[in-house]
Amino acid sequence: MAQRTADVVIIGGAVMGSSVACHLAQRDDFSGRIVVVEADPAYETCASARSAASIRQQFSSAINIEISLYGIRYLREIGINLAVDGDMPAIDLHEGGYLFLATPGKSGILRENHQLQQNLGADIGHFDQSGLKEKFPWLNVSDLASGCHGLTGEGWFDGYGLMQAFRKKARDLSVEYISAEAKLDKDTSGNWQVSLSNGETLASPVVVNCAGASGGPAICKQAGVEVQIVPKKRCVFTFECRDRLEGFPLLIDPSGTYVRPEGTGYICGSAPPADQDPDCTDFNVDYALFEEHIWPTLASRVPAFEAIKPGAAWAGTYDMNLFDHNAFVGSVPGLDGFFLALGFSGHGLQQSPAVGRGLAELIASGAYQTLDLSPLSYDRLLSNAPIVEKNVV
Repeated sequence: MAQRTADVVIIGGAVMGSSVACHLAQRDDFSGRIVVVEADPAYETCASARSAASIRQQFSSAINIEISLYGIRYLREIGINLAVDGDMPAIDLHEGGYLFLATPGKSGILRENHQLQQNLGADIGHFDQSGLKEKFPWLNVSDLASGCHGLTGEGWFDGYGLMQAFRKKARDLSVEYISAEAKLDKDTSGNWQVSLSNGETLASPVVVNCAGASGGPAICKQAGVEVQIVPKKRCVFTFECRDRLEGFPLLIDPSGTYVRPEGTGYICGSAPPADQDPDCTDFNVDYALFEEHIWPTLASRVPAFEAIKPGAAWAGTYDMNLFDHNAFVGSVPGLDGFFLALGFSGHGLQQSPAVGRGLAELIASGAYQTLDLSPLSYDRLLSNAPIVEKNVV
């Protein structure tokens, strides 16, 4: 096939790639041709489609808080932001809040995080042990010192619906999607050459690597840069509870185990121990994790969960950045026209609105115009300056 040209090629068309494409196509100062290359057009194995899909401002780093403050505003207006011919998408956003719980030894960290979150405008409540019991009477607080609950602006939503809404809007704005695997090279004129498995070649001055853990590191290596981003399996379990528990949030136990409402029941999960967390090579569900760790932990924290009816379960992946569990976003020093949006480590859905907007600004204007995403740049790897999150879930 003959070589074609594009102004921007985005490799990876799940929520991040489609957000970048959509935001770029919506800009008045950009009229170039955008092509999205997606190796898994059915989105069967991408992290976006298998996520528990939630959003929070309860981070310990300012950049992650600010990204999600914008994200919740965007999700609240999703119908307006991504409407196509009067058809307004819905993602069933439920602002039930995160509830982070702390034992006495960790209560100081929770208080410090809460102060930063408040200073940046997040609507987070801080509660001592008695306050937790009053607000959540079904909660066992005997070993707890405090907790923080997102009063507004935190919750869960239809992540697959968000991804498809970005994709539909991008296509409506003339973004072309190609189903193929991609390989990257550079020609003598300085353009990137994107060779596709369908036999086509695309020449473009700009490539955005949104290919996730499955393809992103290989694309980086072809461009001449190394990243340690790997897929880590995360299982999600569902169950029904006989008792009705009012005002149930997305609860984060001090152990890291989480549970939240879903329909008439609940979903839950937990990262396995580090020595039992190999790179993901299949989507088999680890039922022993539920039986031996998750259920006992939840039954201890919420006594009503001692009697439950387990339901369906599934496995997905986190695109884990082994450097610091935060994404690489933006340009790469010495690689003109090569941009990253990789390694979101479980936060991609909630961060996709701000990252899509930010990369669109960077590509179209040469600089971030709203929220400065440079703290997430690849430069921090070169200078060995990781972003340290104190509450990694």
